[in-house]
Amino acid sequence: MVTAIVLIKAETSRIPDLANQIAETPGISEVFSVAGRYDLVAIVRVSKNDELAEVISDKMRHLEGIVETETMIAFRAYSKHELEAGFELGLD
Repeated sequence: MVTAIVLIKAETSRIPDLANQIAETPGISEVFSVAGRYDLVAIVRVSKNDELAEVISDKMRHLEGIVETETMIAFRAYSKHELEAGFELGLD
């Protein structure tokens, strides 16, 4: 599993609609409306690195209302959620 975090600056009037459009995009697992320098944060989870380009560059970045994005690719996950999910699947 490849995970990327996409920080998004958006046109203010389009944030709710844009968040819903992004959330409906295959490969996007979560979208958060946030305070600070960015307006939205999207979590992308795909099988292969090649799929990141499809989700982020080909689909998401062309949505109307997105002003700027910054993408961070995760090397490892250190969350309780990820560890618990692994144990539920029987992974050691």
